[in-house]
Amino acid sequence: MDQLSAISEDLAEIEGQIADNFRALSNGFQKLEKIKDSNRQSRQLEELTEKMRECKRLIKEFDKEVKALENNFDRETNKMLNEKKQSMIKELNSYVALKKKYATNIEHKRIELFEGPNEGFAEENGLLASSMTNEQLMDHGNRMMDETDQAIERGKKVVQETINVGTETAAALKAQTEQMSRVVNELDSIHFSLKKASQLVKEIGRQVATDKCIMMLLFLIVIGVIAIIIVKLVHPENKDIRDIPGLAPPVQNRRLLWSHS
Repeated sequence: MDQLSAISEDLAEIEGQIADNFRALSNGFQKLEKIKDSNRQSRQLEELTEKMRECKRLIKEFDKEVKALENNFDRETNKMLNEKKQSMIKELNSYVALKKKYATNIEHKRIELFEGPNEGFAEENGLLASSMTNEQLMDHGNRMMDETDQAIERGKKVVQETINVGTETAAALKAQTEQMSRVVNELDSIHFSLKKASQLVKEIGRQVATDKCIMMLLFLIVIGVIAIIIVKLVHPENKDIRDIPGLAPPVQNRRLLWSHS
């Protein structure tokens, strides 16, 4: 590939893609050896066939590019490129032969699968047909057609039942989805209500704290009034107005009061 890179980047890129496909084909056929189920073998063989088609397309593109550039190369280079192309074609043909081999084996397995349990069935049918008259053959054909129609009708019923089950399932899923939507809406409403209740509880708490302060102040006032009343009741003789601080008259007024007395 390095030699091709020196000659043409396009040719080197195409060869790289072909080499990648050949590696994929080699790994695919190795994997096919380990597969026992004929259906899986068929699917694997189809994938490998697609790879071989891609290789064939790339080899044609490689050949087209070589022919477009052959006038720019010397004889030895053109010989090397043609040998490279022939080598790729040979390798591709080997994978094609493998594909034919596995396809034949798979076909034989299928024939054995379908013919094994019914060995001699076709021959028996041929003998029966040869011993029937035209009318009997027509009756037999009509019966087979009737049986086929009945099988088709049964298939239609199964399909219709499947459609009905699917419709019911879709309706149930839709109802459950709507119910879930309602539950989500209710949860949102509950969350909002809890938030409002929390705010209300905080406001009530602040109101209760304020009321407690007011009650405490009133309690102190009542205690003070009770204390004054008790003092007056216990010492009434010492509580002349002149002895109460702040309520005694001035000195001149007191002298007038004494002179009058």
